[in-house]
Amino acid sequence: MKPKQTAKHYDKIAYHWASDRFNKKNGIAAHERALQFAKPKGVAIDIGCGSSGRIIELLLSHDFEVEGFDLSSEMLALAKKKHPDITFHHADICEWEFSKKYDFISAWDSIWHVPLESQAGVLEKICDGLAFGGIFIFTTGGIDEPDDATNPCLGQPLYHAVLGIPQLLRLMDKCHCICRHLEYDQYPPEKHLYLIVQKA
Repeated sequence: MKPKQTAKHYDKIAYHWASDRFNKKNGIAAHERALQFAKPKGVAIDIGCGSSGRIIELLLSHDFEVEGFDLSSEMLALAKKKHPDITFHHADICEWEFSKKYDFISAWDSIWHVPLESQAGVLEKICDGLAFGGIFIFTTGGIDEPDDATNPCLGQPLYHAVLGIPQLLRLMDKCHCICRHLEYDQYPPEKHLYLIVQKA
């Protein structure tokens, strides 16, 4: 599934992450851990920011200059209502080029929607967008081999792809990023994995 197709599916369910039914604490503890490795008051971007605004709010509370990024127009419309003074980018991460270096990059439950054949290139691009010492936190599937699948979410088909842990760690090393933390944060039953890496 192409990212633009995934974005259209998210357009139909964007309300969920902005509603009270969504757990606004999702991913926050992991980001608090990642922020312990980050230098204070830097420039940050939330890739796949969605509509909840929770990660943007956390980064703002730590005095970061924050930007948001998403391909879903409905997600961004809701995000802009919550944070009208924030710069948001409406783009496909597969095509977007970084115009600056960031001290903190979050891609929580987002870049795993990138097609499998494009995953490595996108991750390399994001790592290249980190400033020296910058922190990148992102989620993936905690499996050993590359894989992809389409599964339903709130009635919409959503595509997911992962490189597998061994390939992912080799790629981070190639990108001059050191793994500071790797955790199965929902295991069992889910093999939901997040990594915190730092640009060396």
